Amino acid sequence: MERLQKVIAQAGVASRRKAETYITAGRVKVNGKKVTELGYKVNPEKDRVEVDDVPLYKEEPVYYLLYKPTGVVSTSNDEKGRKIVTDFIESKQRIYPIGRLDYDTSGVLLLTNDGDFANVLMHPRYKVEKEYIAKVEGIPDRRELKKLEDGILLEDGKTAPAKVKIMSADRKKNTAIVRLIIHEGKNHQVRRMLEKLGHPVMKLKRERYGFLTLGQLQPGGHRVLKPFEVKQLKEMAVTKPS
Repeated sequence: MERLQKVIAQAGVASRRKAETYITAGRVKVNGKKVTELGYKVNPEKDRVEVDDVPLYKEEPVYYLLYKPTGVVSTSNDEKGRKIVTDFIESKQRIYPIGRLDYDTSGVLLLTNDGDFANVLMHPRYKVEKEYIAKVEGIPDRRELKKLEDGILLEDGKTAPAKVKIMSADRKKNTAIVRLIIHEGKNHQVRRMLEKLGHPVMKLKRERYGFLTLGQLQPGGHRVLKPFEVKQLKEMAVTKPS
């Protein structure tokens, strides 16, 4: 017997956390009866589970790396009709992004239909590094960089220590290129961290997720993750608890 939200996640409908919201919202039925209890257990082989009246079926897990362009929403649907990340990948499975990149941020984004895999990578107790390159207004000094390295207080709490380096500076235009490595995923975190220092972000790109980089991909391009990459990501998360 398995918890209902786990079965939904394994079917590729949504992450386990999102599946829980579906259950509490009354969108899930088991053998024709609505279930709103999160601890409810089912037999995946025998029980008929439906989400929004659509029966579940076990999908083969798929894993993609997308070079997300700017001006694209990191969701699998958008009420405003804007371009979404899943528009760039033709997949028979129902895939969704692991975490998000801001509308105006480009770079590495992973997509999957494996809810357990997504949960592991997004869980705050695991330290999977994300590397960003930001073009900012002004040129941060050593004192300001130290604040980022020690953790900076934002509205929703203090950030974990970051690795920071100025890659280049243009004193005529009063701008700088900053590399920032973090392992958290607070909303708009990198932008807010730099804004807090008085150096608003002009352009932002995620260069790396864990050990995965963009390689030869162009904006909008994608590739399937190799089995050893999926295995390595899982091991990386499991072996690095905070």
